[in-house]
Parts: sequence; C-alpha cells; structure tokens
Amino acid sequence: MAFVFKGPNSRFWVAGFLDNKGNRRNRSTRTTNRREAQRIAEEYEEASRKHRTSRQVREVISDLHERLTGEELPTVTIREFVKSWLERKGPETADSTLKFYAGSTSKFLEFLGDDGDRVVSEISAKQILAFRNSESRKLAAKTVNHDLKCLKMLFKAARREGLISEDPSEFVDTVRDQDDKKLERRPFKIEEINAALAVADPEWKSMIMFGLYTGQRLGDVSTLLRCNVDLEAKRLKFITRKTKRRMSIPLAPPLLEFLIESELPERPEAPLHPEAHDIVTVQKKSGSLSNKFTRLLARAGLREKPSNKGTGKGRDAKRVYHPLSFHSLRHTATSMLHEAGVPPAVAQALIGHDSEAIHQVYVSVGDKALQDAAGSFPLVGKVS
Repeated sequence: MAFVFKGPNSRFWVAGFLDNKGNRRNRSTRTTNRREAQRIAEEYEEASRKHRTSRQVREVISDLHERLTGEELPTVTIREFVKSWLERKGPETADSTLKFYAGSTSKFLEFLGDDGDRVVSEISAKQILAFRNSESRKLAAKTVNHDLKCLKMLFKAARREGLISEDPSEFVDTVRDQDDKKLERRPFKIEEINAALAVADPEWKSMIMFGLYTGQRLGDVSTLLRCNVDLEAKRLKFITRKTKRRMSIPLAPPLLEFLIESELPERPEAPLHPEAHDIVTVQKKSGSLSNKFTRLLARAGLREKPSNKGTGKGRDAKRVYHPLSFHSLRHTATSMLHEAGVPPAVAQALIGHDSEAIHQVYVSVGDKALQDAAGSFPLVGKVS
C-alpha cells in the first residue's frame, strides 16, 4: 500500500510505493500537503502496476495537483535546473570555479542529448555512470572525478529542493587512474628548493619564497599587490581567489627578511610579480604560468623538459603527471610545520585549507599560535 514520509533534508513529502515486482520505490511528491501527497503516492503505485510511461504519470499527477490546489505543478528539466543552479552559484563562488561548474554541466548535458529536456527526476544513475565511463576513455582521471563531483553537488541540490527523492549520483564512484606513471604529489626537499632558486629570475625567486613560507596557491601568489604586504605589522593580508576567504598571515622570519632586502614597488596597487600578475589577471592563462614553473624545474634538473606533444586536445586532455609542481610548495610548508611540532589545527589555519571543518578550526586559533607557527619555519638558505 502506498504511503508518504518526509526526508530529513526536505520540506516535501515523499511517496513510498511498491512497483509491479514488489520492490519499494520512493519518489518526491513536491508538495507539503500530506493529503495531496498520499493521493500522489497512490497514483504512483497504480501507474507502476499498470506500466504507465513517465509522461503519463506526470500528466496524472499534474492534473491531481491542480485539482487539489488550483495551481499547476511546476516541472523542471535537467537543462533548466542546471541553468538555475549555476545562477545561484554565481555569487557564492570564484569566477574560475563557476567556469568549471559550467564546463562540467555542459559536458553532461551534451552527453544526455535530447534527454537533457527530461525532468530532473527521470535522470538515472545508469546515465550518470555511462557519462563517467565515456569521459574516462578520453580524459584524465582527475578531470573525470572533478566533473563527477560537480554532478554530485548538482543532484544534491535537486534533492534538497524536492525535485528528486533519490540521488542518482550517490552511488556512482570515482574512477581510478590506470596510468602507472602517475605519481602522487610530494613536498620539495630543501636541496631541491635551493636548486630551483638558483636558476630562478627575481620574480620567480619571490614567488617561490611566498609559496614556501605561506603555503598559498600559485594563483594567489601571482596576484599579490604591494598593499597586501604589511611590513610594519609583519603580515600578509589578502583574499583567496578560489574560496574568497580573507587571510591575514604572519610573515615567517625568512620571508620577512627576504622582503626587507627586496625592492618592493612603491604604489600600493602595484603587483609584486608583474609578469605573473599579467598572465593570470589579463591574459587569463593560469596554465601558462604553471608551465613556466615546470620549465624552471626542468632547468634545475628536477623535472624532465616538458614536451609540446600532448595526448589529447584542450586543457582536459590526459597529461603527464609529476610529483613536483608549484602546489608542492603548499605540501612542503605543511610538512615543515608538522615536523617542527606545530599542532595540526594551527598549521591548517596558517596554510588556510578549504574544508568547512578546517575553517571552523581557523576562526578559533589565536594570533599568538599563528605567530609561533610562522616563526617555526626553518631557513632554507639566504637568497640574494
């Protein structure tokens, strides 16, 4: 017999019923009226036993909803929901992140074809799995898993809004990289950092020092302005590009000494790293900046010289991975702090990791603990 219940994260009633094989099915009724929800649940059960098509079921339920409430039951296609979801995400995320979401959902809609105009509740786990497998045959595992993560966020939002009662992406797992040559990213050794500094020009020396002694991402380091550095307060203050988090980091003594000895720009709005700043903010080519660092590591004998030959097309093509990159400096900073005995919560706060749990730790960490953490970095080697 059909029945209704409410999920923990939805204000809408969910219809529970048995299909023609005796299996229990759950479907959102998209109504907060229990009496109406019960009628819809009964319609679902009857439709299931009579082998009605999805379209026939929607028509019956829409008619029932209109007779009971006097309003038409809104139907949302997956294409329409993607559009509205991206619009909501706009003010919440960085431009680069929103661009990624748009790219991932665009791939999915392209894969669905005409099914992109079906209502959200008709998208199945089988279709998402087929999309994942199709992507994995031509793209890097990291890219496929990022796209899948985006879809999981999308369908989680659809469930929260009562458009679906069961998340079709919930049990679609990520893919494993089959490339045995792929290596996990690792921290730099001190002698490797010194080798990179020895072949770096002044701008890259500065960026390496910032990356090492603050643990910040390449995008944030490359776009720092003179006003972000407060030598008097001995702090670095900026807003992260990825998460829009406001950061105020005590300058580690080696970095502070390096900055004092450097010729910093006079204008507050002048970039500390002009060439990198132009590549990221004007040319919008962050990947180009990463490639420049790869070539720097190659000159230092730490990586093979990058080849112009790719294994695919575009930024999503399968790439050759290496354990060392600019992001490895973030790993290095974290490792150094932990090896110096800095409590994990304090180290995470100083580096500024992204999870909500870590953020909650960050707001409770006192300034003295942050100062002590910044002062615990070992000296890599004086850079002239």
